[in-house]
This record gives sequence, structure tokens and C-alpha cells, in this order.
Amino acid sequence: MNSIFLDTLNKKDTDRPPVWFMRQAGRILPSYQALKKMHSFSDLMNSPELAAKVTLLPINDLGVDAAILFSDILIVPEALGMGLEFTEKGPIFSKPLTQFKNPSQQLIVDRSKLTHVYDNIDEIIKIRHENTPLIGFCGGPLTTFCFMFRGHARDVTFNDAIKFMYSNPSESKKIIDSLTELSIEYALKQVEHGIECFQLFETYGGLIPEEMYKELMLPASKRILNAVREKGIPTIYFPKNFGGGLKYINKDICDFVSVDWQTPIETARYLVDKSVGLQGNIDPRLLYADESVIEKHLESMIPFGRDNQDWIFNLGHGFLPDIKMEKAKFVVDWIKETNWNR
Repeated sequence: MNSIFLDTLNKKDTDRPPVWFMRQAGRILPSYQALKKMHSFSDLMNSPELAAKVTLLPINDLGVDAAILFSDILIVPEALGMGLEFTEKGPIFSKPLTQFKNPSQQLIVDRSKLTHVYDNIDEIIKIRHENTPLIGFCGGPLTTFCFMFRGHARDVTFNDAIKFMYSNPSESKKIIDSLTELSIEYALKQVEHGIECFQLFETYGGLIPEEMYKELMLPASKRILNAVREKGIPTIYFPKNFGGGLKYINKDICDFVSVDWQTPIETARYLVDKSVGLQGNIDPRLLYADESVIEKHLESMIPFGRDNQDWIFNLGHGFLPDIKMEKAKFVVDWIKETNWNR
């Protein structure tokens, strides 16, 4: 496959950084919103034809260098027996783990809840352009754990989960182990069906202290990522808000690490082991600004892009839903047309 994204992951020199965006498949795309008027989120995820179409929309609409599977991190706990519904306000579990004294005993694997994802990958591989790499993914252990304890869709504090983690360490470990085992199986199945890269989304990595994350969650993340790497597939790890904890990221954990916008990319390069590439990290809210302001910020990243071949351009997190598609397209075009002095 002729892909600047895969070349960068494989540490080959290129004339510019590759670009893709978290949450690129949906939200800001008028073509996606048109589909949402006719189909529910669940319908879009469960139909191979629709899921493949949504996955590939950003390739056509934005011109990004890679597609990421259209799915959701919460289908792993759903496959552990937790009833999941996607509502207009967000995903809701019918019985969050806060309702049980020994919640690990409620987790019973149902692999049939994951098979539609593999069918979706097969369809994407079948209809995509031959030079479009596909990124697979799943949720990080802490992030997924937190959602499993959430009682309503708008709670972003996850206090129930963190309280349980501190007060029930043994039971928490059992839940994390169950999540990790199924996540490994799920990731390897994605590899088997043809993904070319795998990203682990630890969106709420900053909810607990860095040292606590290093002790409890980093080993689980490493197991998931290494299972994929052993199959020859490059990996990206996104521990959002990990801050100074980036110093723990080395080649034993992942191939690339994605950086949020709170940490300057130059600081991340100093903290992260030099053998690990970087991805990121503009503040998605920058795309509310005028194009002249956006361009000025992009220009400020040229020296970093010139000096760092192992860098993938991305956001520091996903698109916000009211960002204009035209701003994202402006960024993609600018990156492709700029002389990076490499």
C-alpha cells in the first residue's frame, strides 16, 4: 500500500506529516448528518454497508490520509454482558456496575456483540481505495472502566468509578483484567480482518494520579498494545491528560503516542522516549478561529515538523460537533500544500 501514514508509522522519511483527525467519521460532516437523519447511531454501526460508508466519508470529504473504523469504545463492555443503548444524550448502560456488590461476577462474555465490527471491517476493506489505510481501535482500561460505572449519559466526573477503584481495589482489578482480556481478543480480531494500525483511546487517562495510572492501568494498556504489535501492526496510544506521565512511554509500550493539547508538542518530545513517534496535538477549539489565526498556528509547527519525521498531525482530542467542516478541510489542504523543509 502506498501510504504516507503507514510510511510515517514505519519510520520512513516523507516530505510532510500525514494528517487525520480523531472523530473525523461523523459530527462535522454534512454527509454524515444527512445519514443520521435517516438512520440511528446503532443502525450506522451495525450495518456493514452504512458503517463502511461513514468510515470512508472523511477520505472523500476532507482528504485525510487514513480512515478510522466507525464504532464505539463501549461495545467491549456490552460484549461483557452490559446492556447498552445509544440515546440522543449519549450511551447508557441499563445496569451500571454501581448497582452490584460484586460487579465482576456480572461480566459474562458474549462475543456475538462484536461480530458486526468484523463484518464492517471486511466491507471497508472491500470498497476502500487501495491506498487508504484503516485504523482500528478500542477504549483504554481506565476509560472503559469508568463508563461501566456511569449512571447517566452526561456524567463526565466518573466519581462513582473512581470511588469504587479506591475502596475496592481487588474487585476493580478483576474488572480491569476482564476488560483487558476481551480487549486483546477484540483487537486481534480487528487485525485478522485487515486493519493496518491500531489506536488505544485512553480518553480519561488524567482522572487518577499519574503514579496510580502507571501502577494499575499502564500494564493493561501495554498488554493490549503489545498483543497487536506482535502481529506486525503498528500501534498508537492516546493517554489523554497524562501530562508528566508521558515520561513513562517507551518502545516497550507503543510505536506512537498521541498527545493532547494541554502538553506542548515540544515538551512531549522531550518527555517521551525518542524511539516512540508522536501524534497530535492542536486544540480542536482552534478551528472556531478565523483561517488566518489557524494558519498562523500551523506555521508555528513547521519547525517541529521539519525536525521530526516521526510525527502524525492530529488534534489533541476529537472534533467538537459544531466545528465547520470547511475549517477542517482548510487544515488538511494547508498541511498537504505547505513546504515542510524536509
